[in-house]
Amino acid sequence: MNEDIPGGTPPPSEPEPGGAIPADTSPITPPGSQGPSSAPLPSAPAMPLSDSEARTWAMLAHLSVLLNLITGFLGVIVPLVIYLIYKDRSRYVAYQSMQAFVFQLIWWGGGGLLIGAIWAVTGILSAILIGILCIPFALVGTVVLALMPLVALVYGVYAAIETNQGQDFRYWLVGDWVRGLA
Repeated sequence: MNEDIPGGTPPPSEPEPGGAIPADTSPITPPGSQGPSSAPLPSAPAMPLSDSEARTWAMLAHLSVLLNLITGFLGVIVPLVIYLIYKDRSRYVAYQSMQAFVFQLIWWGGGGLLIGAIWAVTGILSAILIGILCIPFALVGTVVLALMPLVALVYGVYAAIETNQGQDFRYWLVGDWVRGLA
């Protein structure tokens, strides 16, 4: 036995008397550290999307306008989620999904807010009898503003077709403003 080590046991690197090296079951730690590190490991950079994948995700961001017909609100959320997931992997997807998000927010959300504002003003003015005269105008305004989502639907499908073909589609007025955001 080795007399330099207290207890007389050989170090793990030396063979035991039977010739076998004992298995070390302790966790592997870097030299100079006290134990397992609690610091997070650096993540690998995100792999860029292929052109086909980028066109598909951009198309889906624009086609999410169809969800508004069924749910009324999920169409606005989907392009935002696509933006958050793929913004570091493709500038094209980031730009197209942010455009779809802002466009739907303006046309679907803005249309609903304007209709609500028209009827709120009409209701308030009805207290002094002028609002009763405003009801026909409020009805016409509601019909016109109710067409906004249909226009947005057609424009969103057109945008999806363009992006699926690899075009750098820009919504009128929204595209230039969003280019600075995405």
